[in-house]
Amino acid sequence: MTERPLPERIRAYYDETWGDYRWLWLSPRNYAIHFGYWDTTTRTHAQSLREMNRALADRIGIQPGQRVLDAGCGVGGSALWLARECGVEVVGVTLVASQVERARRFAAEAGLADQVSFAQEDYTSTSFPAASFDAVWAVESVCHAPEKALFAREARRLLKPGGRLGMVEYMRVSRLLPTPADEELMRSWLSGWAIPDIATPEEWTGWTSKAGFDEIEISDITPNVLPSLRRLYWMTQALWPGASLLRRMGMRSETQHGNTRGAREIYRAVRRGLWREQILTATAR
Repeated sequence: MTERPLPERIRAYYDETWGDYRWLWLSPRNYAIHFGYWDTTTRTHAQSLREMNRALADRIGIQPGQRVLDAGCGVGGSALWLARECGVEVVGVTLVASQVERARRFAAEAGLADQVSFAQEDYTSTSFPAASFDAVWAVESVCHAPEKALFAREARRLLKPGGRLGMVEYMRVSRLLPTPADEELMRSWLSGWAIPDIATPEEWTGWTSKAGFDEIEISDITPNVLPSLRRLYWMTQALWPGASLLRRMGMRSETQHGNTRGAREIYRAVRRGLWREQILTATAR
């Protein structure tokens, strides 16, 4: 069977797994579908999701009145947080039409529709004018890009001189992993989540520098994310027998089963030291 093009796989992934995210990860006041950030003050899962936004906003230096592009905005969780907590205007883009629809509805329900907007666009090639944003924000979203250097170039085009890029990303520890089994484990996770591959910190440094960024900093936040990863792993372990049965009965799709498999493998891969969660920030020249 011919594999579907990547954009179609990404759309199918987020369309078919919305129920998993909605009921197992989100809360009515928090629509962030990324991992959480835990420090000594974090007490709950919902708080950890907000703290991930705060950790990135602090490192970027988000200021009230700025215009921010949320690249790979999901259903608007980070965009709504930025508008409410930082007093900025946010434009969110995603390939997934259903996410745009939900994000617009959530923005209206939150009374933030005058501060945030959403569009179905490719963050590696947008329709926005050059130098039209103060910051480009991406949380666990650029992993889906097949050519990540294109994202770096587009981010630089969109930023004003002195504008800031901020990303939270999965990054592999090495282009060549120690054993074929390690690479197989990574592929099992990545394919389940419609991710073509993840890059190394060195690759990201090269792409952003070449695209026109200075002050490139990459910081490892894996210890802060491990509680969130463990939470997902143990939830998945508990649900695995039932999810597998539903798949055999034809009540869960291959895409949904891949999501469950990926949720187990991502934790196994980080425990084997194959990847790290990193924050990258850079300043447009």
